[in-house]
Amino acid sequence: MTSVNALSTSWSDDEVGVMHGLRDWAMASDELNRHLSTWMGLPVSDAEALGQIVWAAQSGSPVSPALLARQMGMTSGAVSVLIDRLERAGYVTRHREGDDRRRVVVRPTATALEGTERFLGFAGAEVAAAVRETPDAELRVIRAFLERMTQAASAANTRLRDAPASTRIDA
Repeated sequence: MTSVNALSTSWSDDEVGVMHGLRDWAMASDELNRHLSTWMGLPVSDAEALGQIVWAAQSGSPVSPALLARQMGMTSGAVSVLIDRLERAGYVTRHREGDDRRRVVVRPTATALEGTERFLGFAGAEVAAAVRETPDAELRVIRAFLERMTQAASAANTRLRDAPASTRIDA
């Protein structure tokens, strides 16, 4: 991927529009997550984690506490406390998997699945319709673009995580 100085580059109206659209989607998605937290009676971070856990389980790749910590930008200890809260609320269970039984994954309970399905049934109709109404060729272009954007953001996040403290503003 080509390196571009974001501050000195001249941006086209379409490029600016795309960046604004991504920001607007991120903000709308974040608001939906806050509504999910209210719906499920959870703090926002717990609802975000529950969404990640449900999504992972439904895609056939249950999430480990370590992966959840990375996804959430939290320490392993903080995620362990968060998972404990979700377990006490009856929304997740921990499972030991694999031949040596050392690998732990977090799975949603039937209660969590039912609650999130009811939420999506109530709140997801417009998003689902927008995706379903988008032509396949357009979806492929959007998907490829989003994959590039995710890779770029992941690379930036890795660079920021690994940056020496001396490069930070508060250093």
